[in-house]
Amino acid sequence: MPKITYHHADGNQDVLDVPGGSTVMRSAVSNGVRGIVGECGGQAMCATCHVYVHTPYLDRLPEISEDEEEMLECAAAERDESRSRLGCRLTVGDELPEIEIDVPKAQV
Repeated sequence: MPKITYHHADGNQDVLDVPGGSTVMRSAVSNGVRGIVGECGGQAMCATCHVYVHTPYLDRLPEISEDEEEMLECAAAERDESRSRLGCRLTVGDELPEIEIDVPKAQV
């Protein structure tokens, strides 16, 4: 079962084992992980699921789309040009069985 680790600024973390095909955003919202809002429900239209992906996982992610690029420019927390992604665009499964992300201090 794929695993997602959410690291928070206060040093705490949430570790979830989730079904394959789950997104970082949906998994967080469904399991009460604080700091991930997912206001648009996963349509890449709000940037309230902005996350910073840990470097070892970056080369396994899909290319960033034009829509995602535009939304990341609207994120409440500062964008990291190499690590910022929308959690609704990150799906765990066979190709990405594990991912660790940092949750920004603010989403809205």
